[in-house]
Amino acid sequence: MSSFSVAPAKAMSRLGTETAFEVLVKAKALEAQGKEIIHLEIGEPDFDTPSNITEAAIKALREGWTHYGPAAGLPELRQAIAQYIGATRRIEVSPDEVVVTPGGKPIIFFPILALAQEGDEIIYPNPGFPIYESMINFVGAKAVPLKISEEKDFRFDIHELKSKINSRTKMVIINSPANPTGGVLSEQDIRDIADLVKQYNCYIMSDEIYSRILYGHQHHSIASLPGMKERTIILDGFSKTYSMTGWRAGYGVMNKELAAMVTKLMTNSNSCTNSFVQRACVEALRGPQDSVEKMVSEFQRRRDFMVDGLNKIKGFSCKKPLGAFYVFPNVTKTGMDSRKLGDYLLNEAGVAALSGTAFGDYGQGYLRFSYANSIENIAKALERISRAIEKL
Repeated sequence: MSSFSVAPAKAMSRLGTETAFEVLVKAKALEAQGKEIIHLEIGEPDFDTPSNITEAAIKALREGWTHYGPAAGLPELRQAIAQYIGATRRIEVSPDEVVVTPGGKPIIFFPILALAQEGDEIIYPNPGFPIYESMINFVGAKAVPLKISEEKDFRFDIHELKSKINSRTKMVIINSPANPTGGVLSEQDIRDIADLVKQYNCYIMSDEIYSRILYGHQHHSIASLPGMKERTIILDGFSKTYSMTGWRAGYGVMNKELAAMVTKLMTNSNSCTNSFVQRACVEALRGPQDSVEKMVSEFQRRRDFMVDGLNKIKGFSCKKPLGAFYVFPNVTKTGMDSRKLGDYLLNEAGVAALSGTAFGDYGQGYLRFSYANSIENIAKALERISRAIEKL
C-alpha cells in the first residue's frame, strides 16, 4: 500500500455534489442484488432524442465534423441560438453574446468563476439546484440563500430579496421553471426583481433550462425587460427540451465582455464543445418542434396523475407544479426526516427519490420525485409508497 499523500486544495472542501447521482448509485447497487427499483430520482426526460436530431449528428460524423471548433461554439449554432433567443425573449441578440458549452453547468460555473471572489455575495434560490451553492462556495464568495416557499406557490418573497441584496451582491440567481419544485415566477415577480436589481451593480443569472416545459403558462425572461439584457446571463440548453442529456450541450447568452471571459475559461478547460453534437443542435433549433409539444403534453398527463396519487397517501401533501417535470410533496406529517424517509422508500418500497435537503436546508420536510417515467411505473411507485407509509 502506497504511503504517498498530498493534501488537496482548501477549495475542494467547499465543493458540493449532486445527490441525484449518489442516490442513483445506491439504487443501482440494490438492482445488482436483484431488487426492482423504480427510478424517480434523476432529472432527465425518459424520451429518446428526436430522430431528426440524431440523424443530423450521424450526417455530421460522416461529413467529418470530428475536429476542434471555436471555443465559443460553431458560428452556425451561435447564429441559430441568437435567432432563437431573440425571437423567444423578444430581444436583439448577437452571436458574439452566445457561448456554447458541454452542458448547462459550465454556464453556472464559468460566470461565477469570472465574476465572484472572496468578499462578494451571491443570492441563490433554496431549495434550488445544488450546483449554485456549490460553485459559489468553491470560488470563496458568500452564498446567500433565498427561501423558496410552498406558501408562495414555490416562489419567493420579494421583500426577503430586498433585505438580502446589498452593495456586496455580485449576482442574483433565479430559476423559472424551477428544479426541484416546478415553481414558476410570475410576470410581476420578474418585474419586481428587475426593479430591485437595477438599484445595484450586479448580474442576474437566469436559469431558463426548463423554459419550454410549462403547463398552461407563458415563459417570462427577465432579459426581456428594459435595461436588463446587459446585466442578465441566460442559461439554456438542449438536455431537457430535446431529451439530449447525454449529448452534453448547453449555452449561455450574456453581454460581449462577459462572453469573452467565459470563452477564455472554455479555452482553458474544454477547448470546445463537441463539433458533431453542435451540428445536431442546429437541427434541434431549426427543425420540427412537434416532439417537444408531445413530450410536454405527456409530462402534463403524468404530473396530474402523480399529484392526485401523492395527495391520497397518508402524511403527503402535494401542490401541482406549473413547469419542469418534478413534484415536491410536503411530507412533514409523516413524522420522518426527509433524508431518512428517502432512504426508507428506496430500501423498503424500491422507489428512488431525493430528499428535499439535497437542494438546500429549506428543503427539509419535502421529497422530490421526477415524473420522467411511464404512467405504469408511476402508478406502481405510488402503490409501493402508500404501502410503505402504512407500515410506519
